[in-house]
Amino acid sequence: MTVEIRVPALGESVSEATVSKWFKAVGDAVAADEPLVELETDKVTVEVPAASAGTLSEIVATEGTNVEVGALLGAITEGAGPAVAKPKTAAAPKADAGAAPAKQPAAKAPAAAQTQAPSVRRLVAENDLDASKVSGSGKGGRLTKGDVLSHLENAGSNSAARGPREERVRMSRLRQRIAQRLKEAQNTAAILTTFNEVDMSALLKVRADYRDSFEKKHGVRLGFMSFFAKASVIALRELPSVNAEIDGDEIVYKNYYDIGVAVSAPQGLVVPVLRDVDQLSFAGIEQSITDYGRRARDGKLAMEDLTGGTFTISNGGVFGSLLSTPIINPPQSAILGMHKIEKRPIVVNDAVVIRSMMYLALSYDHRVIDGREAVMFLVRVKECIEDPQRILLDM
Repeated sequence: MTVEIRVPALGESVSEATVSKWFKAVGDAVAADEPLVELETDKVTVEVPAASAGTLSEIVATEGTNVEVGALLGAITEGAGPAVAKPKTAAAPKADAGAAPAKQPAAKAPAAAQTQAPSVRRLVAENDLDASKVSGSGKGGRLTKGDVLSHLENAGSNSAARGPREERVRMSRLRQRIAQRLKEAQNTAAILTTFNEVDMSALLKVRADYRDSFEKKHGVRLGFMSFFAKASVIALRELPSVNAEIDGDEIVYKNYYDIGVAVSAPQGLVVPVLRDVDQLSFAGIEQSITDYGRRARDGKLAMEDLTGGTFTISNGGVFGSLLSTPIINPPQSAILGMHKIEKRPIVVNDAVVIRSMMYLALSYDHRVIDGREAVMFLVRVKECIEDPQRILLDM
């Protein structure tokens, strides 16, 4: 019996994907639920598993093909034994004149590589890597996608001087979508940016005093993002237009606080969403951010992780950015930009003192948010960060 392999539902508003990689060749035996093919959408990567055991008997959509939801990818013949796989198109080595052609034995992957996920094994094989020489950060020392990509990036930087002067690489669907959305934001929204600066001294002290005990109790580091997320919720409650969006000729005010946190992943910038931040504890926020960061590096974010945010926070400071003007994430109306903490001289009570300062930026859609509201939002966040007790007391 033949079982069709079709493109599954890809999530809200996503109707098309690109066939990124087949893990099996025609003729290969497959087990039920074994990943067969990887699809790349403009938001996430999806692995399509085998519906039943058998032999991969047909590949209809080859790598690089754009396919719609429900499209036929290939077929499995149930219960059939392994067939002869399609030969690869690589050039065969030259044989001596008069010598009989010899069949080359298939190379067996190292035992270490065989324990990795299919997407990781593919990266290792495509780049001709020795898996034993790549440091694994996964459970039991297993390699993740992020481990392999980091290894390749480091190796590439060491050999850049010997590489070609130019290289053309097709944009991934994610990178194309990022470019499209950012350009749409500039074309449709009236984007302005307002700035302020915040004295981080009090927050740094709180973090230093409780960092070890917090990590010991909750198993996660106490970062800055949880404080800024909580401070943002306080400011968003007082200034609801910053948490709103335009829908046609209406403004939709959101009475919930789903905050997107910009995360840099190997395939590009992604913005997973923390749901109902007003109801999360500091530990809950930090645990969610850590989990999102790990899954972003491994390419394991799901569609629902990236949709439905009402406001976004981006921390360019982790890369050393001193000041920037972030672009809003449509259909949201505002984004808060955090930056590098730097010691600077400031005046306090008519005396010049050295304090750890951070510039804050709020980019906002002037169609929804007035300048007064944007300034007041940043002032409110500043007050909460400079006096963290306000966050605990919701004041």
